[in-house]
Amino acid sequence: MDSSTTVIHSARVISDGRSTPDSWVRFEGQRIQSRGVDDAWRAETRPGDAVIDGSGRTLVPGFIDLHCHGGGGASVEDGSLAIERILDLHGAHGTTRSVLSLVTAPIDALAARLETIAEVAATEPRVLGAHLEGPFLDREFRGAHDPAFLRAADDGAVDELLAAAGGVLRQVTIAPEHAGAASAIAHFIDAGVVVAVGHTGADFATARRAFDAGASLLTHAFNGMRGIHHRAPGPVLAALQCEHVTLEVINDGVHVHPAVVSLAFASASGRIALITDAMAAAGSVDGAYRLGSLDVIVNDGVARVADGGSIAGSTLTQDAALRRAVADCGIALVDAVAALTSVPAKAIGRGAELGRLEPGFAADAVLLTDDLEVDRVWASGTQLFSAVLD
Repeated sequence: MDSSTTVIHSARVISDGRSTPDSWVRFEGQRIQSRGVDDAWRAETRPGDAVIDGSGRTLVPGFIDLHCHGGGGASVEDGSLAIERILDLHGAHGTTRSVLSLVTAPIDALAARLETIAEVAATEPRVLGAHLEGPFLDREFRGAHDPAFLRAADDGAVDELLAAAGGVLRQVTIAPEHAGAASAIAHFIDAGVVVAVGHTGADFATARRAFDAGASLLTHAFNGMRGIHHRAPGPVLAALQCEHVTLEVINDGVHVHPAVVSLAFASASGRIALITDAMAAAGSVDGAYRLGSLDVIVNDGVARVADGGSIAGSTLTQDAALRRAVADCGIALVDAVAALTSVPAKAIGRGAELGRLEPGFAADAVLLTDDLEVDRVWASGTQLFSAVLD
């Protein structure tokens, strides 16, 4: 069911860190037109409007995933039709906006893939842009990145990637300890690209210098980097000390222990962005897959590189991350929702239009059941998914 005007009423609305019972929200076109409480929605309703009774449900902003490689059997590298398949799979789990992530590859291959993402993004608002998770990474902490294509950053490679992206490059992950990294960080930031520290062997001081230079994300915190040691605190503690830095967390129960997720939320209030880092097997079956140029085996929903066993992304969806945050990690629902909505929106400079259920914001929303299962999903005012037949 699609509608240019939709009214969702009698729901608990969670937005921007607040929970408001018996609330309603009205969409007109692609934007939220108004919201309120109690029965005032009746005066806002017109003949022909789609009216959804949200009684016993919770309405939250659409989920924003800053780091997604695939899903539904498809990878971002597979092209435009695969990207639509990925968006649809994650859309059914509440994700209404995605930054599409590319793993390490030769510069010319990455440039061509950025051009494809740019073409899709020109007509598909669910695509927020692209994320280069390589090739400027550390070999020891490369995770599921092909070591044959890792390289130091240089002006020529950075310029080629920026030109190919045509403004669609939203973020890039860099290991700041390597030659050329400092110049690349400055170059990307000047071009409006969010720089993330990740897949790095950097110590605390080196990571801190990168953050002081303007890097503002930590790629999947605790993974692909040195851990926290009482005499060598590493990149995570450097990120925690910098109020402008957002920390990505993969809350699938595999990448980070629930107690550590809880610690991260407590230590960086309002700065945790829950991501999926999903690869092709998300929403699909166990078996053999590819992640970039590497063979991956998925068993019991856990993806690992066939050669060496490194974790190779996840099979996570954002609704599952939300349920785990609340049930397993003890995170308050309003804080967990923020980590999927307003926090990632702000991290990439879109906090003035995405991630909140307020007039003027994009009409992206997820209606959840009492057990936080997805009931309905809207993106830009259009219903993407319904668990029931209308």
